[in-house]
Amino acid sequence: MGSFDALEGIGRGSLSRVIMGKLAMDTDLLGAIKALVKKEGIKTGVILSGIGALKKAIFRNLKILPPSLKVEDHHRLYLELEQPMEIVSLTGWIATKENGEPEIHAHFSASTVIHDQIVTLGGHLTSGTTTSVKVVVIIGVIEETNIRVELDPRLNQMDLKCLN
Repeated sequence: MGSFDALEGIGRGSLSRVIMGKLAMDTDLLGAIKALVKKEGIKTGVILSGIGALKKAIFRNLKILPPSLKVEDHHRLYLELEQPMEIVSLTGWIATKENGEPEIHAHFSASTVIHDQIVTLGGHLTSGTTTSVKVVVIIGVIEETNIRVELDPRLNQMDLKCLN
């Protein structure tokens, strides 16, 4: 396999601006990111960073990858913690679906104290993760791009598509 055979596509665009959103306390983190994306009219972007405290986190991870690649809920594991946590990392992408709605794919990690030990957990960001204090999300906005999101029939999930 040649080095270019490993690429399914190349997305290109211009990083036009950076948005920093300070999120309210007791807010769904994913919902607040979606609201920021809509308010700022972001069609395509990257979540560059996130920082702050959480009251509750729901970490979603893949327990098993089925041979068909079509992941369903029973292939996933959800870990829900309701205690003080610190966002260690928040990253992801934003793209627009055919219906004009934003699709946000984000992963995060957060540290907390369990049995008097500091531990860090991570996973896919889902609805239900709740902000506490000083939560800030930074998004890089990409303009003039060939990046879209559409249903990938191999996975039966929304995924990035780079138009040529």
